[in-house]
Amino acid sequence: MRTDSVDLTRELIRRPSVTPEDAGCQVLLGEHLERLGFRLEPLRFGDTDNLWARRGDSGPVLCFAGHTDVVPPGPLEQWSLDPFVPEIRDGQLYGRGAADMKASLAAMIGAVEDFLAVQPSPRGSIAFLITSDEEGPATDGTVRVMETLHARGETIDWCVVGEPSSHQALGDTVRVGRRGSLSGIITIHGVQGHVAYPQLVRNPIHDFARFTAWLAAHPLDEGNAFFPPTSFQTVWVEAGTGAPNVVPGTLRARFNFRYSTEWTHESLRQHIEALLAELGIDHELEWRLAGEPFLTREGPLTAAVQGAIRETLGVTTELSTGGGTSDGRFIAPYGVDVVELGPINASIHKIDEHVRVEDIDRLRRVYADILSRLLG
Repeated sequence: MRTDSVDLTRELIRRPSVTPEDAGCQVLLGEHLERLGFRLEPLRFGDTDNLWARRGDSGPVLCFAGHTDVVPPGPLEQWSLDPFVPEIRDGQLYGRGAADMKASLAAMIGAVEDFLAVQPSPRGSIAFLITSDEEGPATDGTVRVMETLHARGETIDWCVVGEPSSHQALGDTVRVGRRGSLSGIITIHGVQGHVAYPQLVRNPIHDFARFTAWLAAHPLDEGNAFFPPTSFQTVWVEAGTGAPNVVPGTLRARFNFRYSTEWTHESLRQHIEALLAELGIDHELEWRLAGEPFLTREGPLTAAVQGAIRETLGVTTELSTGGGTSDGRFIAPYGVDVVELGPINASIHKIDEHVRVEDIDRLRRVYADILSRLLG
C-alpha cells in the first residue's frame, strides 16, 4: 500500500520528540524504510538516537538527511491547538515540527517509494541519516554518525537535507552552503571603584564598548560571490555590583560571528585576539565553534535539484547560503555535496507552526525527481 506522506507527517507530529527525545519517530520511519529494502542501523550516542539506513552496496550514494527532534512548544496557552495533536485547517497542517522538519522526512520516505516503484534496481545506493539532536547541542547526532561512517570507510556522494529552506513558495530557495558560526564568551577585567573618582578606576564596560565600536566601524570583510559579509552580534552582557555609584571590576559578555569562507575559525580567532591586544583590553576569552562555513558549488546535485524544482513546480530556484546553521555543516567536510531543500520556513520555531498540506506531496514529487535524475 502506498505511503500517504500527509498521514505520516501527522503520525510523526503526534510523537512529542522535544530535543533530544526521538519519542519513537525513528522506529516508525525505520518500519517504512525496512519495507522498502533498507538495512537499518540504529546508532545511539549519549542520550541521542540516530538511524543510518542504506539500500544498495555500490556508489554513488545519495543520502537524505533530517532530524526528528523539535524545539519545545513554548507557552501552551498561546497555541490555538495542542502542539502534538496535528490538525488541518484551511489547507495548513498545524503542529510542532510540521515544517521543521517532519513533513520533509515523510516526503522523503514517499519519494523513495515512488522512485523504486519505477526504478526497482537504481544505479548506486540510497541512504538516510536521521538524528534527534539537531535542535539541541548537536554533539551526539549527525557529527557522531559521520565519524562512524568515516572510520569504516563508508562515503556519501550527495546529500539532501530536509531543512525548511523555502521563503515564499516551495522550492524558491535552496541552501547550497552556510556561514560559519563562532561564539565567544569574554571576561574583561577592570578596576572597581567609586564613580566619583574616575582616575582610580578602569571601567570594563567602557573597554567592551571600545571593542564593539571598533568592530562596528571596521567590517571584517566584504563577503564574496557566495556569502554576505561576516556579521558580529553581541547577545548577552553582564556587569555591575548592584550599587549605582560603583564602577564594576569585571564584565562578561557573549558574542557571535557568522562568517564567510574569507575566514577559518582559526584565522578569525587570531584576528580578534590581536585586536583585543591592540586595544589594550585585559581579558579572558572562551571560544565555541558551532560550525565552519561550507559551500556546494554547481554540479550534478545542484543541477538535479534545480531541474526537479523547475520541472515539478515550475519555479526557478535561488541557490543561497543565508540562514543559520544546520547539520549540513557536519556532512560537507567529508567531501559531500550538500543542499538543503524543504518547506516554507515562515512558521518554524513559532507558536502554531504549520506547513501547507499540498506542499508535502509536492515536495515528495521533487525529491523523487531528484532521485531519478541522479540514480535513475
